[in-house]
Amino acid sequence: MMKKFGVAAAVLLVIAFAIFFYFRFYFVFGEGVKSGELNYVVYKGVVFKTYEGKLIQSGIRSKTAGSIQSYEFEFSVDNEELARKLMLQGGKTVELHYKEYFGALPWRGFTKFVVDSIVTSRPAATEITLPPTELKEL
Repeated sequence: MMKKFGVAAAVLLVIAFAIFFYFRFYFVFGEGVKSGELNYVVYKGVVFKTYEGKLIQSGIRSKTAGSIQSYEFEFSVDNEELARKLMLQGGKTVELHYKEYFGALPWRGFTKFVVDSIVTSRPAATEITLPPTELKEL
């Protein structure tokens, strides 16, 4: 009788751990699109080599009036072909579709945000410079 209880408890423990592991590392908590200037995508790691990137989002999002802040979106890429395409997009304005997980896995990347596609890509916005005569009128 005691042996059956031990086996049942062990099976329940394994099932509970499997459910926890699934929700922690494989359940997609959220997904969306982030837009900004692609800063970099690199291939790095000691044991597990992964593709990691950073997107610089700009906008007016400050508690103090009149200041402009820049936000960074750090992400991982688990698809080698997509990562190679992103490496060629450095400095461009891109919209990236991503999936968010509750936790990161070492073989999937360092972050819980995993980019799975490029929505759009275009050259970075350039500053408009006016000739000095037009500046006086403004």
